[in-house]
Amino acid sequence: MKNLYQNVMESVGNVPTVRLNNISEICKIHKLYLKLESCNPGGSIKEKNAVYLIEQAEKKGLLSKGGIIVESSSGNFGIGLAIVGAAKNYKVFIVVDAKTPSATRKMLEAYGATLIDVPLSEADANGSMQVARMKKAEEIAKSTVGAWYPCQHKNSENPTAHSIFTAQEIVDNFAGAPDAIVIGLSTSGQLTGIGSYFKKFYPNTKIIAVDVAGSSILGTPPHPYKMTGLGLSFTPPQFNENLIDIAYSVKDNLAFSVCHALAKKEGLLLGGSTGAIVAAGVSYALTLQKEQSILMINPDRGDRYLDTIYNKQWIEKQNININSLDSLQNEFMNLKPIENFYYKKQSKIS
Repeated sequence: MKNLYQNVMESVGNVPTVRLNNISEICKIHKLYLKLESCNPGGSIKEKNAVYLIEQAEKKGLLSKGGIIVESSSGNFGIGLAIVGAAKNYKVFIVVDAKTPSATRKMLEAYGATLIDVPLSEADANGSMQVARMKKAEEIAKSTVGAWYPCQHKNSENPTAHSIFTAQEIVDNFAGAPDAIVIGLSTSGQLTGIGSYFKKFYPNTKIIAVDVAGSSILGTPPHPYKMTGLGLSFTPPQFNENLIDIAYSVKDNLAFSVCHALAKKEGLLLGGSTGAIVAAGVSYALTLQKEQSILMINPDRGDRYLDTIYNKQWIEKQNININSLDSLQNEFMNLKPIENFYYKKQSKIS
């Protein structure tokens, strides 16, 4: 009996992939697709990582009955852990900070997770809380009997969920491979998992990496940014620049504007990281002559951001201007790949 699952973990994955038609005129020339990982049970791609890493921890004896899962998360991975924790009867402690959206906090608590806040006074020079959160999670795990800290940012098995599952789903959907795959950067699990698979089996597929402006992953100048879900204040150990053909750094303003356009023109209410990924995908498509298929990975849905990205008062308070669909077309054209990264790649290739 198709699509009958024994538990919530089995239902993760095999999400729809939809074509974009109205975000830009370039959609009439090239085939731009969005893989809706927002359709996972808890609304994000990170549930794949949560299921896989928990199952591996159980097999290795790192997590056993009555155990406690401790993690630092800005939202999605924490929600994934909370979902699996609820289904498997584990206690879940998630270390958060002031940037964690109110909706995300409510979701985590609804799944039974305990939230532990790190004060803003522990932020680094650019306002990032990631290192402070990770330090706190590690302290809690070490001092708590039966605790396991997956540490998604440093766990070498984090990408495996995407090389095993996400990459194979893409191949099944396209009966092979698209011409390009656009992937957001944070822990780099998706980049390394998907990228390594396609570089091995479909080397002609371009891997396009997308980061938020202000993040340090791609070596661009660090500064404060509003987005959650993309970006880090450091380069994660599993980041592999050799998998990347082209890289983009996208500002909050453009990413959030694309989110509003996707909702109004495509009927898709999605998260801020998706706005950045679609902006990069459209910008890349504008450089192409021959018709190509471009797949963009949508990490999460937009209900988490109703108090922020989709809140007019919050947007105005952050001095962010939401562009009209017409003005977005100029923004797409003006968005260029990271030159230093591109030329560095070119010199390595030659």
